[in-house]
This record gives sequence, C-alpha cells and structure tokens, in this order.
Amino acid sequence: MTKRLILLAISTLPYIQISAQKADTDTLAMTADSDTIVRSEISERTKREPFFKRLIKSTYKVVKNFSRVDTNYIEPQKYNFTFMMQNTNTYESYTISSGSGNDFMFSPRPSIKIGPYVGWRWLFLGYTLDVKHLRNGNNKQEFDLSLYSSQIGIDLFYRKTGNDYRIKHANLDHDRVINTEPLNGVSYDGINVGIKGFNLYYIFNHKRFSYPAAFSQSTIQRRSSGSALCGIGYTKHSLSIDWDKLYSIVSDKLGEDVASRYMSEGPDTKKINYTDISLSGGYAYNWVFAHNWLAAISLSAAIGYKGASSEKDNEILNFRDFSFHNFNLDGVGRLGLVWNNMKWYYGMSAIFHTYNYRKSQFRTNTTFGNINLYIGFNFGRMK
Repeated sequence: MTKRLILLAISTLPYIQISAQKADTDTLAMTADSDTIVRSEISERTKREPFFKRLIKSTYKVVKNFSRVDTNYIEPQKYNFTFMMQNTNTYESYTISSGSGNDFMFSPRPSIKIGPYVGWRWLFLGYTLDVKHLRNGNNKQEFDLSLYSSQIGIDLFYRKTGNDYRIKHANLDHDRVINTEPLNGVSYDGINVGIKGFNLYYIFNHKRFSYPAAFSQSTIQRRSSGSALCGIGYTKHSLSIDWDKLYSIVSDKLGEDVASRYMSEGPDTKKINYTDISLSGGYAYNWVFAHNWLAAISLSAAIGYKGASSEKDNEILNFRDFSFHNFNLDGVGRLGLVWNNMKWYYGMSAIFHTYNYRKSQFRTNTTFGNINLYIGFNFGRMK
C-alpha cells in the first residue's frame, strides 16, 4: 500500500509541475499586460503634457545628472535662492612687437564695478556699474559669463576696448640700450582691440572635486580633492594700431633723433583679424584648509591654431593653408578663496586668459581677466 501511494505521488509530480508552470505563465502574462497598460497610460499622459513642460522636465533631469556628487567630499546646496553683492576689478594688457625690435605694452586703467546678483539654483543673473567711468565717455564694452556644473563648465566673453589706454612699458631695440622710462604711463588712444569667444571644459573627477564650490558657491567642498581637465575653445580677435600716432609720442618724449633711428614705420599690417581654435588640458585642486574654508587653483594650457586675415592685401590664412607655424600656446588660470557655511558666504575669485599670435614681423600677446570680491547669503531652503 505504501509503495502504491509513493508511486502515485511520484506519478502526479509532472502534472503538478505542469500546472505550476501554467500558473506561472499566466501570472507573467498578467504582469506583462499590467506593465503594458501602465506604460501606455504614462505614454498617454506624456503625450497630453505641453511640449515646453516636457522640455523643462528633460532639461532638469540632465542638469540633475550633471550634479551628482560624492557627499563624503562635497556637500550639495540646500537652498533654492541666493543674493550677493560683488565688486569686479577688470584688467587688460596688450603687447605688440615688430620685427625691428620695437616692443610696446598697452594697458587701460582698471575698471572697478559693483552691483547686486540674484541666483536660482544654477541660474545666476546680475548687474554691475563701472564706478570709475561714470563721467567720461569711454566706449569700452564688456561681457563675461562663467557657468559651472559638477562635470562641465563654460566661459563666455566679449570685449571691445575703450579709449583710455596707456603705455605700460616699451623697448625700441633688441639690446635694450634706449631708456624708455619717459614713455611709461603716457596716454595712447591709437589702439583698438576686440575679442569674443568661449571656453568649454570637462572635469574628470567631478564626483569628488567641485568647481562650483570655489567659483559659484553653490556647493561646499568638505575634503580636499583635485581633478584633471580638458576642453575646447574658440575666440575671434581683431586688432588695429595707429603707428604714426605712436611715432609722434616717441618723438615727443625721447626726441626726433631717437624716433627716426629706432622707431620702425610699423608692421606692414596695421590691422589684423584672426580666429583661434584650441584644445586645452590642465589640472585643478581644491584645498580645504579649515572648516568652511576653501582655496582653489586651476591652470590650463591650450594649443591654439590661428587662421588670420590682414588689411594689407586681404590675404586669408585659413585651415586649407595648414602650417605648424600657425600653432601658438594659450592659457587660462583661475584662483579662488571662499568661506561658506551654506547660509552665508564671502570670498574672492579670479580668472585670467592669455592668447598669443606670432609671425616673423609681427607678434601680439593679449591678457585679460577679472578679480571678484563678494559677500552673499542663501535662502528658500529646499524641501
């Protein structure tokens, strides 16, 4: 009897397994049908949403992914809004050299600006007033904007020079035997420079290193960390100089004999436009040297290829006329010092760009940047 029961039980196992498999299949089918219905409902709701609402949601998801960090190193922002007062000090210098040994550096009087800024999360807007040029007719135009996320950053800039340049220093010969000190500080309005472009860069160690902690105060770096950087850049430069007016200044300050003997008539090209496309690489480091304190430094070197056109003969050096002589070294440097306890913050930051253009009879170096001093507070705590 026992043997029969065992055999009966064993003989029924295939039917039990088949029945269980059928039940599992039915369950999976019901689950798949439910998932299909849910996806269909989500798809229908998505289709009913306005296009701009879907676009905003997609953009927010992208921004959120760019902001993911290791919270052991970086403390994310806890507030939605910020208000800040900032003082911006602008510096520029332009060095122009000719093949005969004439070497002049021109620099305008620094601009001092002050104004309020208001921010919402990663969007930051403000206005500054140039307190040094309220009464004169200086026609200088400037626009600088830097946006920082955990993974990428971008610098946008546009500059057009004014008419308040001075000769910072000069050399008239290769041997430097002529005393040119009387030229230092002399006003010169015969130079006109314009520059516009952008730098876009990627931060490799973005989960532990925070550019925003140093330069936009939107996070706090809690442990020291660094990161390698890489990027691309595009700039368009225009430069013109009145060599006859410069000759007159040298003649007036150093004498006609010195001017006629050592001053060249200027390069064949009095106006030049060139485009610079560059690839850059560098390193940045955030040093947390005390609680809520951060010191930051970032240096990047770029290899830039210059394509130029001159006023002399409308010759265009484009990328079809490729030459290794058109490569030059450019650079970008950043410094930052900030105290931030998430509610209040203050500090300073600086960013400087340098560009080089070299030909056998004409060389230029352009350097410009800003030093910012600021104090602000965050409000509207995130829920």
